[in-house]
Amino acid sequence: MRNYISWLPFLFLLILFLSPIQCADNTFAPSFYSEEIYKELENLASLLNKDIKASLGFCIKDVKKDWEESFDFKGRLDFVDSCVKKKGDFRDRICTVAEIRYYFHGFLEQGASSTNYVKPNKNCNLTSWVSGCEPGWSCSAGKSVDLKKDVKDIPFRTNNCQPCCEGFFCPQGLTCMIPCPLGSYCPLAKLNNETGICDPYSYQIPQGETNHTCGSADIWSGVVNNSDIFCSPGSYCPTTTRKVSCDSGNYCRMGSTHQNPCSKLSSCNSSTATQNMHAYGALLIVALSTLLIFIYNCSDQVLVTRERRKAKSREAAARQVRETVQARERWKIAKDVAKKGKVGLQEQLSRTFSRKKSTRQSEQLKVSSQAKRGMGDTFLPPMPPNASSIYEQSSAASKEQNKEPTNLTKMLNSLENDPHSNEGFNLQIGDKNIKKQMPKGKQLQTQSQILRYAYGQIEKEKAQQEKNKNLTFSGVISMATGGEVRTRPVIEVAFKDLTLTLKGKRKHLLRCVSGKLMPGRVSAVMGPSGAGKTTFLSALAGKARGCTMTGSILINGKVESIHCYQKIIGFVPQDDIVHGNLTVEENLRFSARCRLSADMPKPDKVLIVERVIESLGLQAVRDSLVGTVEKRGISGGQRKRVNVGMEMVMEPSLLILDEPTTGLDSASSTLLLKALRREALEGVNICMVLHQPSYTLFRMFDDIIFLAKGGLTAYHGPVKKVEEYFASIGISVPDRVNPPDHFIDILEGLVKPSGGVTHQQLPVRWMLHNSYPVPPDMLHYADQIAASSSSPSNINDATKGKNEVTDQSFAGEFWEDMKSSVQIQRDHIEATFLKTKDLSNRRTPGVARQYRYYLGRICKQTLREGKSQAVDYLLLLVAGAILGTLTKVNDETFGSLGYTYTVIAVSLLCKIAALRSFSLDKLQYWRESASGISNLAHFLSKDTIDLFNTIIKPVVYLSMFYFFSNPRSSFASNYVVLLCLVYCVTGMAYAIAIYFEPAPAQLWSVLLPVVMTLMANQTKDTLFMKILVKLCYPNWALEAFIIANAERYTGVWLITRCSSLMNSGYNVSDWPLCLLVLIFYGIIARVVAFFCLVITQKK
Repeated sequence: MRNYISWLPFLFLLILFLSPIQCADNTFAPSFYSEEIYKELENLASLLNKDIKASLGFCIKDVKKDWEESFDFKGRLDFVDSCVKKKGDFRDRICTVAEIRYYFHGFLEQGASSTNYVKPNKNCNLTSWVSGCEPGWSCSAGKSVDLKKDVKDIPFRTNNCQPCCEGFFCPQGLTCMIPCPLGSYCPLAKLNNETGICDPYSYQIPQGETNHTCGSADIWSGVVNNSDIFCSPGSYCPTTTRKVSCDSGNYCRMGSTHQNPCSKLSSCNSSTATQNMHAYGALLIVALSTLLIFIYNCSDQVLVTRERRKAKSREAAARQVRETVQARERWKIAKDVAKKGKVGLQEQLSRTFSRKKSTRQSEQLKVSSQAKRGMGDTFLPPMPPNASSIYEQSSAASKEQNKEPTNLTKMLNSLENDPHSNEGFNLQIGDKNIKKQMPKGKQLQTQSQILRYAYGQIEKEKAQQEKNKNLTFSGVISMATGGEVRTRPVIEVAFKDLTLTLKGKRKHLLRCVSGKLMPGRVSAVMGPSGAGKTTFLSALAGKARGCTMTGSILINGKVESIHCYQKIIGFVPQDDIVHGNLTVEENLRFSARCRLSADMPKPDKVLIVERVIESLGLQAVRDSLVGTVEKRGISGGQRKRVNVGMEMVMEPSLLILDEPTTGLDSASSTLLLKALRREALEGVNICMVLHQPSYTLFRMFDDIIFLAKGGLTAYHGPVKKVEEYFASIGISVPDRVNPPDHFIDILEGLVKPSGGVTHQQLPVRWMLHNSYPVPPDMLHYADQIAASSSSPSNINDATKGKNEVTDQSFAGEFWEDMKSSVQIQRDHIEATFLKTKDLSNRRTPGVARQYRYYLGRICKQTLREGKSQAVDYLLLLVAGAILGTLTKVNDETFGSLGYTYTVIAVSLLCKIAALRSFSLDKLQYWRESASGISNLAHFLSKDTIDLFNTIIKPVVYLSMFYFFSNPRSSFASNYVVLLCLVYCVTGMAYAIAIYFEPAPAQLWSVLLPVVMTLMANQTKDTLFMKILVKLCYPNWALEAFIIANAERYTGVWLITRCSSLMNSGYNVSDWPLCLLVLIFYGIIARVVAFFCLVITQKK
C-alpha cells in the first residue's frame, strides 16, 4: 500500500503533462505526447515510401508532397489530444505499417470500384469477429506496438474494443484506427433511430448488441464509391473534426481545407462551391467579338494603306523622271532655236557695227542673250504646271549666289557643254567615281532611288528606240545602259520523228513531228481540236506524263534533257494560274525574285518588273488585286496578261505559251504579241498555241506549225510562205476569208478542198514535200496522191479498215488499264525525283532566301484573308463558351467529359481551318514547283505562318472554356496541352489537304477526330486494343488534360485520383510524355505532308 501511495504524485504529474493545454482562443495546443505520436505517424510515410512508389507510382509522383498534403497535421492535432484524453491506450489503437499496407493492397487487388478493400485477416475472419471488426470501431493490442518499426505481420488486436475516435476512420475488417486525411470531415456519428444508420456515415450497428454504439468514419474511398468523409461543397474543413461554411466572396469546393477568394468580375454567395463567371464571360465575349469584328472589316486596311503610300512614292519618282526628261527636251529645243537666231544676228551686227571690235563683241553677247531668252520662249512647247514650277525654282536658285546649283541646273549646264549628254537620265545618287566603277543599280538603297533609277532607264530606252527604230531591243538597252547589257543564253530546239503514244491504249497523241524552233523567232502552233497542240508543247517542255515518247529532241544541236535548262525556260499554262489575293505587281515581283539570278541587284529586278508592266499595258491595274471566283478583281484579259508576265519577268531563253490569246480581244492580243516580239528581239525562242487569230495577228508571227488530227504535221515553216505552199497542192484561200481559219476548217474536215485533195492526205503531202519517211500504215495515202485517182469512198473504206481494233476480253482490258495506271504513277515519281545537270548558267536564290520571299507573300495573303481568320476565332469562342457551360468539371471524373468534347471540337475546327493552307492554291504551287521554285521553302513558310494560329487558337478557346467550366488545373497547363494538340492536328490537316481533293479532305477532317476520340475511350482489354488506343492522338491529349487536372486533387482526394487514373490506365508521371507524343505526331504528319507535296503533281 505504501508503494502505491508513493506513485501517486508521479502519476498526477504525468496526467498533467499529457493533458492538452487550452489557449485563449479556445483552441487546444498539442501536448508533448501528441507531438510524439504525430512524429510516429510521420515515420509511417518513410516506412511506406517504397510500397507507395511500387504500387501507387501511377498516381503519386512525389510521395513526400502528397503525404504532407494529406497528413500534415502540424498545428491541427486537437483531434489527437481529444482521443488521448478519452482513450488511455490510444497509441495501441493506431494502425501499424503492416495494417496500412494490408488495407491499400486490398484497394489495388480488389479494384478501385470496390466498396470494401479489406480481406479476412487474423483478427477478423469467419471464426473470429470481435466488435472491433465492425465499421467505426477499433480494438487495442494486447502489448505495446512500436510504430517506428516496419513490422511485417499484423498484430493481434482484439482487446478493449471501443468506438473509433473522431478525426480517425476505422475500416470494416480492421481493428485499428487510421487518421482521416486533410479535406475530410470525420466527426462521431449519431444513430438515426428511424433508419438505423449512423449519420453522417452509411453503416449500421450490428443487431442484437445493445452496447454497440456509432463510432467515427468507417472508410476512406473514392468519391464515386463513398463520399461520406469528404468535406461538403460550400464548406471548408480546417481540421478533420471542424467544418465551417464558406463566407460571401469566397467559394469552397468539395474536400477544401480553406476558402478560395473569387476572382474579379465574378460573384460568390455564401456557402457556394463555385464562382459565378458569367459576368466575366459576357464581358470577354463582347471584347473579343468587337476585336474580331474589327479584324473582319479592317484586316486588309494595313496593306491598303501601305500600298497607297508605295504608290505615291512610285508616282513621285515617275513624275520626277518625266519632268526631268521634259525639261531636257525643252532645253534642247530652246538651245537649237537660240543657235539659229544667234547666227543671223551676228551677221547683221558685223555689217552695221564694224568700227569698234570691242563694242561689237559686247553688243553681240547682249543681243544673243536676249535672243536666247526671247526666241527660246517663243518656240518652246506648252509647259505643264510641274515643269514651270521647276523652272521658277531653278531661276530663283540661280539668283542666289551662296547656294549650290540644283540638279536641274547641273543638267542644263551639262547639256550646254555636251548636247548628247545623258544628264537627264543619270540621276545623281552617290559618288560619281563609285558610280562609274560599279554596275548601275548596285549602289541604290532606298525604294525611291530604285524607282527613279528604273523609270529613268525605261525613259532612256524609249528615247533610244524612237531615234533608232531599226535597232533590236537588246541594242536599245545597250545604248540606254551605256553598253552594259546582259545577254541571255540561246536555246534552239530541234525535233525529229517525235511520236507520243498513250501508255496502255496504243493511241498516238503525236506522230512523226519534225522541225525546229529558232531563237529570236515567234512560232505559232495551230490546228483543230484534238490535234495534239498542247501535247506537243508539253513534250517540248518535258512535261508529258503517261506517254511513251519516241524520236529525238535536240537542244542546241545536242541530245540533252530540256530539264537541264529549267531555270531559263518559261511555260505559260492555258489556265490563268495566278494568286487572286495578290496584286498584279506582287505576282510579278514574287516570280522575278525567286527565278531571276540571285546575284542580280534589286534595282535591276525592279527595272525588269517595270519593263514587263509597261510592255503588257498593266500600269493602270498594277495595284489592283487579281481577284478570285468569289471576289472580283481585274478583267479576264488583264489576268491573262499577268499570267504571261509571270514568265516574262524571269527573262527566259525559251518561252512556251499555251493559248495565251484565248479570251482576249483583238487589241489585247495585239498588245500581248507586241510584247512577245520585243522579247524575241532579245533572242528569246517563243512558241505558242494559237486559236482563231485575226489576219493582222497571224502575220505578226515568224513561223507557223499546222497540226492535223492524230498529231501529224500539215505544215511547218515561215508564215509568209504558208499560203504559197497550200496553193501549190491545190488549196487556195477564197476572197474575204481569213487564211488561218480556212486552213483549220480544212484540217478539221469541215471544208472539202478542190482538186481531189483530202484532209487525210495533207500530213502525207507534207512528208513527201520534205522527203520525210512515211509510216507504213499511211503508205496508201502516198499511193493515192501518186495516182491522184482516189475517191472519198475508197479513202474512207481504207481508213476504216486501218482503224479497226480487235476486241479484248474484260479481264484483259482491265489488266491493261491496271498496268497503264501503275506506269503512269511510276512516271510521275520518276519525274519528281529526277536529277539533271544544270546547264542554264543561272544561280537562283537558295531555300533560305526563297523562304523569306514566301513569308512576305503569305503574310500579305493572310492579312487579306483576315475575314476567314476572324470567323475561325469566332467559332472557337462560341464552341468554348457552349462546351464550358454544358460540361462543368465533374470531380468524380476530373472533367474527362468536357475534355473529350474539347479534343473533338478543337480538332474539327482547327483541321478544317488548316485545310485552307494547302488546298486553295494547289494549282499555283504546281506551277511554281514546275518552274524550279523550292518546295521546302513553300512548305516551311506556310507552316511558319500557321504557327501564329497554333499559338493564338488555344488562347481563344480557353478564354471561354476554362472560365466557364472552372477546372482545378491551371490555365497554363491547359494551354500547353491544347497548344500541342493544335500543332498535332494542324500537321494532319496538311497531309489531308495535300493528298485529297477538297471535298474528301473535309470529310476526312471530320471523321478522324470523332472516330479516333471514340476509340481512345474504349476499354483496353486486349493487346490489340491497347496498341490501337495508343496510336490515337486523342488518347494522349485526354491523358494530358486529365493528369494536369488530377494533380490538383490532393488530401482526401488522393484515393479518388488513384482510382480514376487506374481505371483509365493513365500515369501521373506521363504528362511530359503525352506532350512529346503529340508534338512527335505533329512532326511526323508534317513530314508525310511534305512528302505528299513533293510526289503529288497535277495529273
